[in-house]
Amino acid sequence: MNKTALRTRPKTGPVQVADFAPESMIELRGVVKRFSNAAGEFTVLKGVDLTINRGEFVSIVGKSGSGKSTLLNMITGIDHPSDGLVVVNGTDIYTGVSESQRSNWRGKNLGIVFQFFQLLPMLTLLENVMLPMDYVDMYDFDERPTRAMDLLKLVGLEKFANKLPVLVSTGQQQLAAIARAMACDPPLLVADEPTGNLDSRSADTIIQLFELFVSQGKTIVMVTHDPSLTSRTNRNIIISDGELINETISRALPQLRHRHMLEFTRIAETRPLQPNEIIIQQGQPVDYFYIVSKGEVEMLVKDQVVSRLRTNEFFGEIELLQGGNSLTDVRAGNSPAELLTISRADFLRVIQESPITAEALLKIAQRKMEALKEDKLAAKP
Repeated sequence: MNKTALRTRPKTGPVQVADFAPESMIELRGVVKRFSNAAGEFTVLKGVDLTINRGEFVSIVGKSGSGKSTLLNMITGIDHPSDGLVVVNGTDIYTGVSESQRSNWRGKNLGIVFQFFQLLPMLTLLENVMLPMDYVDMYDFDERPTRAMDLLKLVGLEKFANKLPVLVSTGQQQLAAIARAMACDPPLLVADEPTGNLDSRSADTIIQLFELFVSQGKTIVMVTHDPSLTSRTNRNIIISDGELINETISRALPQLRHRHMLEFTRIAETRPLQPNEIIIQQGQPVDYFYIVSKGEVEMLVKDQVVSRLRTNEFFGEIELLQGGNSLTDVRAGNSPAELLTISRADFLRVIQESPITAEALLKIAQRKMEALKEDKLAAKP
């Protein structure tokens, strides 16, 4: 379908895009970002596809130089993609849009929280929170101080409203920055290492606020290095070398290094399954490592279901690691399902490079073997 043909208002600023699902807050399609310097051209983002739905709390992680800040800049409209489409809150924010138009759109549609707060030092906390309302001319002039104070109350800073940023703690400055980001009641909040300069107690306060906003229907995208924070988000998106790692792979094999996750992402093939479709028969060779990406699969002994595997669970590792043919029949459940498949050679090659993952998989395989022996005994007539 031609996306351009579905756009409206092509000459007056950000355009609406009609062919994305209404529940999507962020849609990136084939986003590429190239930079040039004296050493030549290099590509930071390499054809990123990403969908984030409304009301999700998403963390983005990756090593330094992986492209996560550049990805964030694509979403916020701070930088331009070299290729690809970026749609935020139903709006194409780059096609035929001037910087001033995009800046005005950004002020009304998203809030940004930076690691170093970016509060204006000559303004009080109250004035800092009012500033976005003044910039995009939202709310009546007389209403703005009241709204700003309500937001400072929400983050527990009403007693410091008339103080300059330098006179409050770093944690309080970040709380004020969050209040400022919510000044225009945006549907999307983007945070770049929002707790990077805070102690654990202040960081927990920030995350509790984010959880509150999500419960109210806001969408939050947060870049962080802190595993204790990623565990509290709905999704954890990993970027490595400018590419997104398949989320099923990262959830199924969290012990893998990012570069190995990325390698599996590149080589994994998708296999759709019809209800009750046979995947492996007992006694047959196992040539693939399988991860359930949708639906569920059943493992059977003598036509009796002994185990069900659901999304992000895997099978085939016992036979690949320990040798031998399939120990059970494996089939799709009663509904359509989908697998990610990785060949024996590729699986063993990557696992040999990751001793921690190999050890973890061997322990899982041993537990499955013990459970299977018990199931086989129970299945005997």
